[in-house]
Amino acid sequence: MEQTILHVDMDAFFTSVEQRDRPELRGKPVVVGAPHDQRGVIAAASYEARQFGIHSAMPSREAYRRCPDAVFLPPDGERYAEASAAIRDIFERFTPWVEPISIDEAFLDVSGVRQLFGDGEQIARQIKDAIREETQLTASAGVACNKFLAKLASDMDKPDGLTVVPTDPAAIAAFLAPLPVGRIWGVGKVMQRHLEKAGIQTIAHLQQIDPDRLARLIGQRGAAHLQQLAWGRDERSVETEREEKSISNEYTFSEDCADYATIRAVLIDLADKVGGRLRASEKLAGLARLKLRWQGFETITRQRPITPPACDDFSLRALAVELLDSETLVKPVRLVGFGVSSLVTEPPPQLTLLMDDEQERQRNERLSHVVDRIRRDFGSDSIRRGSQGERD
Repeated sequence: MEQTILHVDMDAFFTSVEQRDRPELRGKPVVVGAPHDQRGVIAAASYEARQFGIHSAMPSREAYRRCPDAVFLPPDGERYAEASAAIRDIFERFTPWVEPISIDEAFLDVSGVRQLFGDGEQIARQIKDAIREETQLTASAGVACNKFLAKLASDMDKPDGLTVVPTDPAAIAAFLAPLPVGRIWGVGKVMQRHLEKAGIQTIAHLQQIDPDRLARLIGQRGAAHLQQLAWGRDERSVETEREEKSISNEYTFSEDCADYATIRAVLIDLADKVGGRLRASEKLAGLARLKLRWQGFETITRQRPITPPACDDFSLRALAVELLDSETLVKPVRLVGFGVSSLVTEPPPQLTLLMDDEQERQRNERLSHVVDRIRRDFGSDSIRRGSQGERD
């Protein structure tokens, strides 16, 4: 059976939700992210704001410099999540094979439902119509025989676009040939500049280049991967369950912070948040990671094993502080982050031979779960740790 994949991408999602719910903002440049007079970056920009060159990840102060009349709004995660859930419900009316890749985009495998809903283009139109009618938002969609082509296509006619990629191999190659090499998923700005210096500016150039020459430029593995994509070949399937491989939280100070006690307190809060998310996922972490960013965006990371793997707040706080104390804070900190990885569902048996340690781990984990329930039922501020982050 021929595969049919859709990539559905919401148009300027965060700002579109804001403009939908606040009619006075429609037609105006709207920016969601940090306030324009504080340090931070843009999370989303409306199409009106994009006309001024404003884009996501741009510093808020730069966005304000480009468009002082823009409306700056803080993110409202609860409303965005609500809209995202409604959109996900629409997807699942058409196919159970849905792979969300962020809050505002997803892959859908509709290969097995074409007899019910029509061909890929017809299904995409029905989904777009349902999203518009039920959420008052617009989406762009790409229809293709694989994920790479579907994602590329969804970005070709924004906003409210629909692009169908041909299925014949020769037609796919012709469809891709005139596009800039930077349109290939995974080719960032650095690699794009590197390829362009070598005379590889379009996907057609990638299709025609000698494989050995490309391998000398970017390595054997990267060359083989790019040439497969240049011909529109992608064998990845839609994954309905994506396992979380790491969990992290970060905090950006409004002004660079040189006070150790403040940095430590923020870090412990981050460790608590990571712990809560870790327990909600029913996982244990085997590796802890500290992230520090100085002025000028110089960033360091330090990591340490968690032995045995754990998810309780006490273990995570202690490791976070140990990692911080191992660094000399020679200059003020712009951002601090804490994360965990090497996630497992249960500790390896060889690491739990010491009964006292295992009993302590289980006791701390039970206590942390109790704290989670109290915070869930009575609010995040209903129970707080002591000033040193110890058990209280």
